[in-house]
Amino acid sequence: MSLWALSERPRLRSPGRLKYDKVRQIELLLQPERIVELNEAAGAILRLCDGQRTIEQIIEELEAKYGQSGLKDDIVEFFAVADEKGWLELCR
Repeated sequence: MSLWALSERPRLRSPGRLKYDKVRQIELLLQPERIVELNEAAGAILRLCDGQRTIEQIIEELEAKYGQSGLKDDIVEFFAVADEKGWLELCR
């Protein structure tokens, strides 16, 4: 499990992309030869991984959007899992 600094700027690993399936009302991560169904939280996090925002900014934005604090540990854990699955890369 890799540990990324809160100052890192993640983005989806190319050629992966997100798509919202309106019929099933679910966020999908489309990758070569694989489609991953995401829950609402995972979709919200990945939508913010644009290579411009830092992990810290993503955490702040999600806490503000959902009116919650203390999401940092869960979001950082999600980044570790997403990294292990090869969904993300860092912008340099």
